Amino acid sequence: MAQQVEGKTAIVTGAGSGINLEFARLLLQHGANVVFADLALRPEAEDLVKQYPKKAVFQKTDVTSWADLNDMFKAAVDHFGSIDIVCPGAGVFEPHWSNFWYPPGSEKSQDDPLSGRYKLLDINLTHPVRVTQMAISHFLAASPPSSASNPKSIVHIASVAGQGVSFPFPLYHASKHGIQALVRCMASLEQLHGIRVTCVEPGVVKTPLWTDHPEKLKIVKEEKDVWVTPEEVAEVMLACVKDDEIPAGKNSKEGEDAKVPIKGGSCIEVLAGSVRDVPLWNNAGPYAKPRPGLMVSDTQKIIDEVEGVLKPGWGKI
Repeated sequence: MAQQVEGKTAIVTGAGSGINLEFARLLLQHGANVVFADLALRPEAEDLVKQYPKKAVFQKTDVTSWADLNDMFKAAVDHFGSIDIVCPGAGVFEPHWSNFWYPPGSEKSQDDPLSGRYKLLDINLTHPVRVTQMAISHFLAASPPSSASNPKSIVHIASVAGQGVSFPFPLYHASKHGIQALVRCMASLEQLHGIRVTCVEPGVVKTPLWTDHPEKLKIVKEEKDVWVTPEEVAEVMLACVKDDEIPAGKNSKEGEDAKVPIKGGSCIEVLAGSVRDVPLWNNAGPYAKPRPGLMVSDTQKIIDEVEGVLKPGWGKI
């Protein structure tokens, strides 16, 4: 139940930069209206919104605020009259200010030990869950409601981290496993109500989540590691909306001419030059046959950093 993009309206959280910015760009290029929902826009995002004064609008949004999320949906309806595509894409990569190894109450953490919350999980997991609920509500209440003849789309951003684990980044892995599970649970919505819920699972993508954070870049070996580009991921996200299959790519083990099916509940792995449908059962995982863009080389530096903080008194408030 793929849908045409031209003339449709999309909400993209985190559209101020990175993968979500490139997805918003593709939507605009294909004739969609786009609500850029973010705390702020980087200069390149500001320029893009200015290029499409009638089709793009910025709505300042803190995705951890459910009131802001309500305002985001209202802005889409007020500006464009309807909502057809929703991408709760905003996310963070285990920053020190909300990090398992720097627990609430520690010097680097901004998680309040009395709040009962982790900011990373609010951004990476709770916000996509809530936006999915809100999108389904809007789609079912539309006139006419979503159906096979009036399809709608929700596109999430998970990660290859949702297929594995690592010692340095437990909250990030937990959040991405959660997104993958959420998407799979929503598979039946496509047949029941014409609502296709999918996700992409990128490898290491060159976005500000990396380039603005020297503490993360130190584990990258530029002469060896291969980046996935935001544009590659955005192309697959667009396919999740408008297509029923996508080429597997030049680096695919199945061959460049192979096709990857897309349907409700699909979780599509995106590496450098390769795309793969991640099966629910008996998934060997991307690490069984590593391909370019899967991982960075020098994670031992982060492991050593974590080991350095694990001393008597760790985690004590």
